[in-house]
Amino acid sequence: MTRITEQLARLRARIEAAALAAGRNPADIRLLGVSKRQPVDRVKAAIAAGITELGENYLQDALPRMAACGPGPSWHFIGRIQSNKSRSVAENFSWVQTLDSRRLANRLATQRPPQAEPLQCLIQVAPRGGEDRGGVPPAELAGLAAHLAELPRLTLRGLMVMPLPGQDAASLGAEFSAGRHLFKELCSAGYELDTLSMGMSHDLETAVAEGSTLLRIGTDLFGPREN
Repeated sequence: MTRITEQLARLRARIEAAALAAGRNPADIRLLGVSKRQPVDRVKAAIAAGITELGENYLQDALPRMAACGPGPSWHFIGRIQSNKSRSVAENFSWVQTLDSRRLANRLATQRPPQAEPLQCLIQVAPRGGEDRGGVPPAELAGLAAHLAELPRLTLRGLMVMPLPGQDAASLGAEFSAGRHLFKELCSAGYELDTLSMGMSHDLETAVAEGSTLLRIGTDLFGPREN
């Protein structure tokens, strides 16, 4: 058993325990390996161990890693998207988790290659008290979802929640709970959503308890990142 398979086994055990404690089916929770600044050999080892979804924050760092790993994984862009890099994101990724404006949605829809599958999108919810960190304020969420639904080559799959760092468990729980309620409101409005991206290595139990369906795990899967 390799180091990656050992770490993956520990993570899956944590996810299973958290899901069962919350009365949920562990099979309903996916694991996204956050591979930013990780050596290619570790990423390949994670793919060989069964990781099928990988997340990257930085485009210039991601593209060589994606090319080295070859076809197979589904790649998610989970960083903020600069206007001059939106075309490369639209052309190379299967998912975008940080959609936060009509302008960005329009660019991605225009730049997604017609022959490619629709770009799977999550709207990023602005963290409470950190609106400058990216994301859509809850009051603007319904309007952006409606706009997205009208665009070609984009498919709205759900929401992404990224709380401010350094919060205690109670604050994280409240943030995740708010994200779950926003997700349910969109579903009640008729959107067919299936992905609520919440939780990382340090708070996955709290995120699972509040309904996360996709956990973004980096160091606890791959080990320390390269500088």
